[in-house]
Amino acid sequence: MTVSRKRITEYITKIAHSAQTSHYQVFFDGLSVDLTKFLGGKGVDNRFIIEEAGLRCSSASIPGSSLATANIVGNYTGVQEKMVHSRIFTEMSLEFFVDRDYKVIKLFEHWMDYITNGSEGGDVRKSDAGYFYRMKYPRELDKGYKCDKIKIVKFEPSQGKELEYTFYGAFPINFSSTPVQYGGSDVLRANVTFNYERYIAGKETSKSQQENVNENNSETT
Repeated sequence: MTVSRKRITEYITKIAHSAQTSHYQVFFDGLSVDLTKFLGGKGVDNRFIIEEAGLRCSSASIPGSSLATANIVGNYTGVQEKMVHSRIFTEMSLEFFVDRDYKVIKLFEHWMDYITNGSEGGDVRKSDAGYFYRMKYPRELDKGYKCDKIKIVKFEPSQGKELEYTFYGAFPINFSSTPVQYGGSDVLRANVTFNYERYIAGKETSKSQQENVNENNSETT
């Protein structure tokens, strides 16, 4: 079967209009009451977390997942069959531009500090062998350290389409920033690696379709 030149030209046009890496937005939603209060005491207000932190995300690595399998041997048949027993999610990495008030650094440094109870007044115990931290429970009522949701929304402005990834139960496990140095100056960046319970890749939706749905709902109410 041969493909016509017209079809090839159409396909090349589609490739030229492929999805771009530069259009996305990150949202943090659902930090516990105690964690929000703790961060506020460190100079990171809730408005910064909800509105500005995501906008300062300079790059995001959308993670993937894999299926873990095991060999199952049938009774008396000698036939082996691979079967899935769990789904494995890879870690998520986000890079942020650091603001001049260093709130980005404070956010993740003190978030991890909160998890380990490592701040002043935290549950840090000292012995001859060194320091011991009593970790917080991840889902304790109003005191947990996991973020309910982190969303990465990928969109194409020319087509008005979105693809949303929602990460549940996320928390930082690694934090590093760009080293400071004399000489040529550059924007300070912070890299954060997150672990999470699971993610859901939302269906591709059209902004115009969603706006029509919202208008119809408002008319019926």
